[in-house]
Amino acid sequence: MGLIVFLGDSITDAGRKESSNQLGFGYVNIFSETLKDQNQDWTIINRGVEGYVTEHIAQTLHGECISLHPDYVSILVGINDIGFIVGAEASEQDKLYMLEDSIRAYHEMLFDLSRETNAKVIILEPFIFPKDGKYEDWVPWQKKMSKNIKKLARNYGAFFIPLQEPMNAKIREMGFEAITTDGIHLTETGQRMLAQIVKESFCL
Repeated sequence: MGLIVFLGDSITDAGRKESSNQLGFGYVNIFSETLKDQNQDWTIINRGVEGYVTEHIAQTLHGECISLHPDYVSILVGINDIGFIVGAEASEQDKLYMLEDSIRAYHEMLFDLSRETNAKVIILEPFIFPKDGKYEDWVPWQKKMSKNIKKLARNYGAFFIPLQEPMNAKIREMGFEAITTDGIHLTETGQRMLAQIVKESFCL
């Protein structure tokens, strides 16, 4: 039917190089299995890389994605950017400049995808789950990142998929440990929830 490329950091990567199908052990693989169960014959490629920030994806976009002529592209990145911003020994103004650099890289990605492909682009909101004070200082930056990439998505005709609030609601319902292992990465239940959200956003 076509080609879907997933781009992102460790949440997307999910140990893909160690998995037999190179899709990892997370939401990308679950999404793929769901399509197979529905007899939808899509080719799916996982290009998530542990530790990636937005700039890394922008730099590798042509070789890892555009050259493949995808029909859909899914992007989930930004939380590592936020980690670097929060952890930087820098002024508030310099941290805002760091955020601007990340948003600029996101802009480059969407510009290149819109110019060089006909792919439908799905932008997944980066998320963070504070607990007992940990990651609380990440939240304002997550909100700034989310606001900016949502605006970019609208400008480029991409689909922005909110994740923070839906997953927060699931944590309130099921408990923190049911959804996330450490406030950033997801449990199997969390990955399944993410896969379902992605499936609904693709409208396949």
